[in-house]
Amino acid sequence: MSQTTGSTDRAVVRELDAAARRGYNLDGTKAARVKRRLTSRRGTAFALLIAVLWTVPTFGLFVSSFRPAELINTTGWWTAFENWGWTLDNYNEVLFSASSSAPQLGSYFVNSLAITIPVVVFATVLAAMAAYALAWIKFPFADWVFVIIFALQIVPLQMALIPLLQIFTTTLKPAQEWLHGVVPIIPDETYVQVWIAHTIFGLPLAIFLLHNFISEIPRELMEAARVDGATHGQIFLRIVVPLSVPILASFAIFQFLWVWNDLLVALVFSGGTADVAPLTQRLAELAGQRGQTWQRLTAAAFVSLVVPLIVFFSLQRYFVRGLLAGSTKG
Repeated sequence: MSQTTGSTDRAVVRELDAAARRGYNLDGTKAARVKRRLTSRRGTAFALLIAVLWTVPTFGLFVSSFRPAELINTTGWWTAFENWGWTLDNYNEVLFSASSSAPQLGSYFVNSLAITIPVVVFATVLAAMAAYALAWIKFPFADWVFVIIFALQIVPLQMALIPLLQIFTTTLKPAQEWLHGVVPIIPDETYVQVWIAHTIFGLPLAIFLLHNFISEIPRELMEAARVDGATHGQIFLRIVVPLSVPILASFAIFQFLWVWNDLLVALVFSGGTADVAPLTQRLAELAGQRGQTWQRLTAAAFVSLVVPLIVFFSLQRYFVRGLLAGSTKG
């Protein structure tokens, strides 16, 4: 009997070793197989090829930002070392010029920050609270509410622009003007319109992503907190938020990039006024009516990249962890 058992154990071990050599994961999870394929040599080579193809046009735009208009119009960027003419005039025009055709971008930088930072905070906080409520607070039709929120992602953004603008015009603007007269520190109503619009458009995806992560927090941890007398607010602040830092940071990066690079929502809800116009709106104007001054646009585009790059690299360590969070169980 013992010999039979020993033979069976050795056979099982040989099968497991053979499966491991063939590249199968011992726990048989699909996520492990996908991870193995993505990290293979073929997957790595394909990713590098895509990165190179994606980077070449950006590099050409970067080279063009240091070339004068006459060379840009007559030669390609790949001939920059043959047709020498490097200059900083394009950056000088977009950063320090005070002319109407190429005004300084400093005020537009401030406008973009004034729009983007509050939106990231509002969307992240509201989405985290909503995700926690849908995951751990029992109330009627909670599952249906989550399904409806998830379904809102398929609604095109363009369909909601005009109706939302009409609502703002008829209700928000008069109320905001009254509040501004009572409390002068209340910001201009156009800022509030852009904040609300971006927050609304970002909430469905944010709630979906955060719900998938928050719902996987061990139930034992939640029950232990309730036994100790913790309220939902205390559980959310002391347990859920610290554990959800990777996914919160990942969504914050996405939301920051979406809002910072947005042009459509800014054009609709900012009213086209320079006082609240973001950087993207000014970038669209720098090329001129017929695109004859697009050399300024190349320099301004890379100026606008500074802040997103700082945000991304400062939160990079959370990015991949947040993307993978909640994707698999176990």
